[in-house]
Amino acid sequence: MCGYRTIKYTLFVFCYAFWVVSAVLIAVGIYAKIAKENDVVDTLTIDPALLLIVVGSMMFLITFLGCYGALRNATCLLKTFLGIVAAVLILQIAAGVVGYLFTDMVMERTERLMMKAIIRYREDQDLENAIDFIQKKFQCCGVESYKDWSHNVYFECLDTNPSLEACGVPFSCCVHLQNQTVLNTMCGYGMQHLEERMAGKNVFTIGCLEKIIWWAKNHLLLVAGLTAGLLLLEVGMICLAAVQISRIKRTQPKTQGNATRGKRERKDSYWTPAFAEDLLEN
Repeated sequence: MCGYRTIKYTLFVFCYAFWVVSAVLIAVGIYAKIAKENDVVDTLTIDPALLLIVVGSMMFLITFLGCYGALRNATCLLKTFLGIVAAVLILQIAAGVVGYLFTDMVMERTERLMMKAIIRYREDQDLENAIDFIQKKFQCCGVESYKDWSHNVYFECLDTNPSLEACGVPFSCCVHLQNQTVLNTMCGYGMQHLEERMAGKNVFTIGCLEKIIWWAKNHLLLVAGLTAGLLLLEVGMICLAAVQISRIKRTQPKTQGNATRGKRERKDSYWTPAFAEDLLEN
């Protein structure tokens, strides 16, 4: 019985931790969505707030099945949870294999997605903040180079462009000086007029796609460790759910074999009470 309790509550703790994280993601996404203006972009692929809500909602539902199924010994919920997590695990492995075999196609699609985000830079505050964070974090600008910002209507480098930011780049592309105490939001103005060597004195000229790939290659052990840890955690939850289902099924014939029980007790033998551990003894 002690071994069963360990399996049961370990699965519950894991699912509960992910359940709390998913609730936080949903809350943050809803708050960001409400705080936006009504006319901002509303596309899942480039709207961080909407992406948080969708991912958080899926995690919330899946982990709720695991939490409630583990706590109440509900085999139907545990089977559903096991099936969904197993499917997610298979999809993750398949995505990794496809990404490795078709690297060029994945890179091309990633580049298009990042360029689409640049085009919509001023249309979504969350998207703008995300791009600024990436450019400052990785010290990069644009997708392939700083001149990619000409694809944005505000930074388009044309004589007919009435924007004050024409031929410029966002302030997040600027090189931060050590003695600089006040942020100069106009530091990127007119940088697209300059050649890369001259512009490099004031702004980052290398694209973010190249910088992110470079970072991943130089932190390969960290990326591989985090990926392996997530996969092992999913495998662990699948194993725990399978073992608990097996233990419950082994005890069901014993609990259902007593013909003298009432209708309510026969129902409880299937939906085993949360703390009736004596029913699950070896």
